[in-house]
Amino acid sequence: MPDLDEKYNEFSRELKQSVSPEAEPTEENVCDERSYDERLKDIFQGKIVRKDLTKKIKEGANVPVYVLEFLLGQYCSSDDPEIIESGVETVKHILSDNFVRPDEAQKILSRLRSRGSHTVIDMITVHLDMRKNTYLAEFSNLGIKDIPIADGYPEKYDRLLCGGIWCIVQLSYEFIEEEKNAAPIRIDKLTPIQMPHIDLPELQQGRKAFTKEEWMELMLRSAGYEPESLTVREQWLLLTRMIPLVENNFNLCELGPRSTGKSHLYKEISPNSILVSGGQTTVANLFYNMGRKTVGLVGLWDCVAFDEVAGIRFKDKDGVQIMKDYMASGSFARGKEEKAASASMVFVGNINQSVDVLLKTSSLFDPFPPEMGTDTAFLDRIHCYLPGWEIPKFRPEHFTNSYGFISDYLAEFIRELRKVQYGDALDKYFRLGKNLNQRDTIAVRRMVDGYLKLMYPNGEFTKDELEEVLRLSLEMRRRVKEQLKKLGGMEFYDVNFSYIDNETFEEKYVSVPEQGGDTLIPEGLGTPGQVYTVSHGKSGMIGAFRLESQMLPGNGKFDKTGLGSDAKAKDAVNIAFNFLKANARRISGSISTTDKDYIINYQDLQGIGMTDKLALPTVISLCSIAIGRPTLSSLAVLGDISIGGTLIKVDELANTLQACVDCGAKKVLLPAVSMIDFATVPADLMSAFQLIPYQSAEDAVFKALGVE
Repeated sequence: MPDLDEKYNEFSRELKQSVSPEAEPTEENVCDERSYDERLKDIFQGKIVRKDLTKKIKEGANVPVYVLEFLLGQYCSSDDPEIIESGVETVKHILSDNFVRPDEAQKILSRLRSRGSHTVIDMITVHLDMRKNTYLAEFSNLGIKDIPIADGYPEKYDRLLCGGIWCIVQLSYEFIEEEKNAAPIRIDKLTPIQMPHIDLPELQQGRKAFTKEEWMELMLRSAGYEPESLTVREQWLLLTRMIPLVENNFNLCELGPRSTGKSHLYKEISPNSILVSGGQTTVANLFYNMGRKTVGLVGLWDCVAFDEVAGIRFKDKDGVQIMKDYMASGSFARGKEEKAASASMVFVGNINQSVDVLLKTSSLFDPFPPEMGTDTAFLDRIHCYLPGWEIPKFRPEHFTNSYGFISDYLAEFIRELRKVQYGDALDKYFRLGKNLNQRDTIAVRRMVDGYLKLMYPNGEFTKDELEEVLRLSLEMRRRVKEQLKKLGGMEFYDVNFSYIDNETFEEKYVSVPEQGGDTLIPEGLGTPGQVYTVSHGKSGMIGAFRLESQMLPGNGKFDKTGLGSDAKAKDAVNIAFNFLKANARRISGSISTTDKDYIINYQDLQGIGMTDKLALPTVISLCSIAIGRPTLSSLAVLGDISIGGTLIKVDELANTLQACVDCGAKKVLLPAVSMIDFATVPADLMSAFQLIPYQSAEDAVFKALGVE
């Protein structure tokens, strides 16, 4: 069999020829009477591979996709079934002989010793030994380290110094008796498994031969997906995963169910990204090592992805703070210096509950560790929240058997596009609405820029095509803002994102699909005794609480459930019952507190801790069950009373009213004493529902039950 490195050199020469100016598509290529596959093979010859070949071998080889496709591109770039079959066998043979499996490391070392030389495919990491003033290499699967390596390699391929990269390495073995302490293994030649050259103008010219739909199919197939088994929206969502690879300093979050391939792209497809598995990390590893004076992962990779966000921990107390600084500005300060980097940050993880439950009980950032998931300053720096729950769980039919770009070529031209900017194209046709602040604007512009570079790398697109990506970008950013509004209240009130057409001056609004689900406060009349109230919980957050009561024949007993050991909540409930015993006749003659027993169950609907503002809602609930009359449809009760019946006004009225809207309330019962705070409430929030003021506890009962 020919030497692997010789084959690589031959392949490099062929590749250079294939990307020469002579290979540029002609006008005939652009007018397309040929089939999709014919155009693809003609225009991108030598840069495409049949993805089913990748699957066949991948299933039996634990090697990144770009390593496999590098080899398949050499040996299987043909339509001839015999050549393909022979090439597949050759690749299998290479992987069998040269790819190092950890359990066979000793066998490879023995072979190297007996033959004197051997070529391996392995992940190589290099570090500088300052005592010896030399670079030393570590082989991941081969299990050997401190192997001397020429200075030229880490200087040329700096990612060897952090994280490591897959390489084809020619090794030699020579044991010298006089140098017993020296390693007998030598590195004769090292070649990273990456495309040697990218001609971006060639790609831009080639794009003209394909429609929008065809190019979308090509991009997705290049990543291994089969677009025909996906809806148009699912295709766009999968494409969104590529934006951190094509855009500098782009922060993306994707949370969703398991088995949706969230980390696949960053681990397998692109050699320019690194996946940091959930667990502890350090500032030195991620940003800057002050001892060694070396930049961490953000300076050496285009994209740093964190898998299983729930497990992210910084050993350093200032880790999250430095990350916030970097996510906002693309730079960070360590020691006396400020360092800049362009790596995008990606956070992926699993949601253990349905989206509906999360939206009702907490926020969509709930899987993050508390120091991140409740820090609005950190979350505001996330440009895009990709709804992972909309992506289907992958089955065999979701993976393509058709042609796509070699992963290396895809990764490298995407990397080259990071130098190009199309975001300003937005200003020609549209301007953004007034509810977008500066961070929102930056996020949307970066997303638009990313979508355009991925879909229209030649910079040619229509107004409708631009509007399509703009609407998607606004939705992805609004999803972040909606959750910030839940966590931070009125500070993030302005979530009604819109854009304005420069020609017609029409303003169009963009919503997020999941917000239209079931509400906590349902429409229609409930059962007697059922009351909804909105107030501050024990955690300090504002949320909704439900009261449900029952009345039985008895002697005036009062039982309450759902309060646990909360003394303040129990006191508030007892105040309510004592108030009712003293004032029942003023409300209705049919209310008895002596020959009836009452039971009330209290529910914390959003898991924020039980509120102690329960006196007035309890009085309304008891009166409702006693009279047998339900409260008004979609009613939220605000405010509270003292034991003497004095009204207590609502804390943070604007934030509380916003919480009422989020919970689905259409009517709000609030104390007249709170009307003084109306100036703090935005006008469009005031108009979101019917406000019903009350002057006393008795008045609140009458109005809640719809009694004139």
